[in-house]
Amino acid sequence: MAGGVQKDKLSHLQYSLMSTGSVERKTGTGGISELASALDDAEVQYGYVRVEYANDKESTRVKFVLVVWIGENTKVMRKARVSVESGDVKRILAHHSIAVTASDRAELDEKDVVTRLRKVGGADYNGGRG
Repeated sequence: MAGGVQKDKLSHLQYSLMSTGSVERKTGTGGISELASALDDAEVQYGYVRVEYANDKESTRVKFVLVVWIGENTKVMRKARVSVESGDVKRILAHHSIAVTASDRAELDEKDVVTRLRKVGGADYNGGRG
């Protein structure tokens, strides 16, 4: 029963933002745009975000996206460790449809992310219209 209570308490969350050591820094209900605004330009951070989009008039899809954020002001030595570290994070957060590595918030535009999700998601009943 406790698991059901916990699930109900977390059902409104749309994202989780972590930094080195997988320490949770922030959670929120605003989706990928809110996550993007919470990112730090001087850090490497990892976001795990729920994206829901309409597949056609009758159905919606829910997918998870892993965001690997490398802030443009991150120190060079810190950036150098990202490739090894992000591999570990991808294994831990293995339940994601796509991983987006970004250093500019424009790379996290929701419309672009949904387009990428549709491409990897198999059937696209929207005829590729985005």
